[in-house]
Amino acid sequence: MNPKYKLKEAIDTLLKQKHANTQTYTQLILECIQQNDTHQAKRLQTHMDQNHYEPTSTFIYNRLLDLNAKTGSLIDARKLFDKMAVKDVYSYNAMLKSYAKAGCLDGLHGFFKDMQRRDGVSYNIVIAGLGKGGWAKEALEVFVEMVREGVEVTGYSYVSVLNVCSRVLDLRRGKEVHGKVVVCGLMRNAFVCNALCDLYAKCGEIDAARLLFDRMGNRNVVSWNLMISGYLKNGLVEKCLELFSEMKVSGLKPDMVTVSNVLGAFFQMGRIDEARKLFAGVGEKDVISWTTMIVGHVQNGKEEDALVLFSEMLRENVRPDKFTISSVVSSCARLASLYYGQAIHGKAVHLGVDDDTLVSSALVDMYSKCGEPIEAQNIFNTIPAKTIVSWNSMILGYAQNGKDLEALGLYEAMLKNNMKPDSITFVGVLSACIHEGLTERGEQYFNSMTKQFGITPTSDHYACLINLLGRSGCTKKAADIIKGMPYTPNSLIWSTLLSVSKLNGDIEHAEMAAKHLFDVDPSNAEPYITLSNLYAANGRWKDVAAMRSLMNSKNIKKFAAFSWVEIDGKVYKFVSEDRTHPESEAIYRELNRLIRKLLKDGFTPNKNLVLHDVGDDEKFQSICYHSEKLALVYGLMRKPNGQQPIRIIKNIRVCGDCHLFMKLVSRAIGRTIILRDSNRFHHFAEGSCSCKDLW
Repeated sequence: MNPKYKLKEAIDTLLKQKHANTQTYTQLILECIQQNDTHQAKRLQTHMDQNHYEPTSTFIYNRLLDLNAKTGSLIDARKLFDKMAVKDVYSYNAMLKSYAKAGCLDGLHGFFKDMQRRDGVSYNIVIAGLGKGGWAKEALEVFVEMVREGVEVTGYSYVSVLNVCSRVLDLRRGKEVHGKVVVCGLMRNAFVCNALCDLYAKCGEIDAARLLFDRMGNRNVVSWNLMISGYLKNGLVEKCLELFSEMKVSGLKPDMVTVSNVLGAFFQMGRIDEARKLFAGVGEKDVISWTTMIVGHVQNGKEEDALVLFSEMLRENVRPDKFTISSVVSSCARLASLYYGQAIHGKAVHLGVDDDTLVSSALVDMYSKCGEPIEAQNIFNTIPAKTIVSWNSMILGYAQNGKDLEALGLYEAMLKNNMKPDSITFVGVLSACIHEGLTERGEQYFNSMTKQFGITPTSDHYACLINLLGRSGCTKKAADIIKGMPYTPNSLIWSTLLSVSKLNGDIEHAEMAAKHLFDVDPSNAEPYITLSNLYAANGRWKDVAAMRSLMNSKNIKKFAAFSWVEIDGKVYKFVSEDRTHPESEAIYRELNRLIRKLLKDGFTPNKNLVLHDVGDDEKFQSICYHSEKLALVYGLMRKPNGQQPIRIIKNIRVCGDCHLFMKLVSRAIGRTIILRDSNRFHHFAEGSCSCKDLW
């Protein structure tokens, strides 16, 4: 019979009895320790408490303290410790383990300081516990004290302190410890050498790490994993894969950590098929490898595949952790899939990880990107220990959904909560100022980045500032900002200037921005199309033709515009003038009916947006059958007379004609329409849009 089952049976029998003697309790306690069965230990402890049993020796007390340390039962451990009449150093060390296991670093540090008797084990527990909990400074101070007090420093001690140095990237201190390791003759200790390899790799000294690795005579799978991981973290992906090949040749079998690192390398290089092949060949896949696969697909723009993988993972009865859930939630955010996002949220609740800060922040981001800022806000309000990621997700969520003053208010609240903003925070803050037309306030925020918070503005921040100034009509000032930038402007900067120049009808600055884009991003069709739009709006048809001719000669293709609508978990995709859908005839019939209704109410399609010098009828056909209009009509057909909003996603900026069309439809049929384009969310209701016609 299985020893663990025998132990369970014995404790089951004990629980049926009212009392037990010291010998029975002692025997079962020792059996729990031997089997490392903390669950049965807790059951035994409960029975002892109920029967007011007090151990008769320090030995038994210490064994019970050990069991409580393993289960993280700090309160129970402390109660036992306080009852002890006679305590030895083992008792104190068991309490140190309890504090460390429970993550109570204040208690761990304080208890250690109050200890009258300490041994090497005491120091090792405290150094490892403080280091793991992020108290690197205190951990290193304890190590220094250990050396000063003449306590024997073992290989385990060196591993603990090297791990601390690795966490805080303290290469100088790590090298000092390396020197002591050499003097002590511990360079043949595999654990110490692994810790040294990890230190050098994490601190960017990858060649030093490789030198140590090559000199190791007793490399184990951990050694290989640390070196493979080191190459990956230092961006040497090819080296990572080369070392993996060497590992297989060496005859050492890779474990799941190895597989996860190599999967990460394949995904970084975009070699998705090879990652899938490697993963398929793995026998028992763990949560880390599944999560790596899901994250890799998300990073490579394969969000739908990531959701399929998650479903397969659940079918294989592998329990997702917080990292898995947050990654899958991010997939839903990118797809703007509220249907699946809500389903994953439900799964997170079922798993008990929905209140984890990482998962909560991902949920805030997901609901924001699905056009549900109120739901995002509700989750944000429940996060007990908000991180900068949590604050940023909500600030950006508000800004993306037209709640710009709320975004700025939340930023001020964040400062009052002593949370220092980062560069992402200011992208959200400046975006809110753009949408709200707060030019002066936006400039103040931009200037505060460097002066108040020491943050160097990136091209994203400069693009926001140029957008802000351009939308207020100051195109020349925006162009002057570009001239004064501390680094060479990239395509984002010139695209932003081009966009605001078009908005202001400023052909001079538009041409300047376009010429720069021709150089820095020669395959981008945007500058050609934007200039063509400007020329067409001014009746300069020869210039429009010249732009089209230039595009053709350079074989530059216009980026395909498409829209999709999600209905009951299924996505339906449309392109302009699309006739491929099996219900096309009904879709166009309903769209034409809507257009006729709006024409009677005064709607006039903006034919100036058509770049071809063709007749009015052809222009009418071209402008009225854009992809977002087709997606809207299909959504209305499938969900008539409903209360839920129609949700549409478009891969590029929505045009002015479609924007006006959506506003008028929302009023004509009394239905909210939520459209997410490449710039932001548009909430259309009662003839108005949340963007206030600024997008």
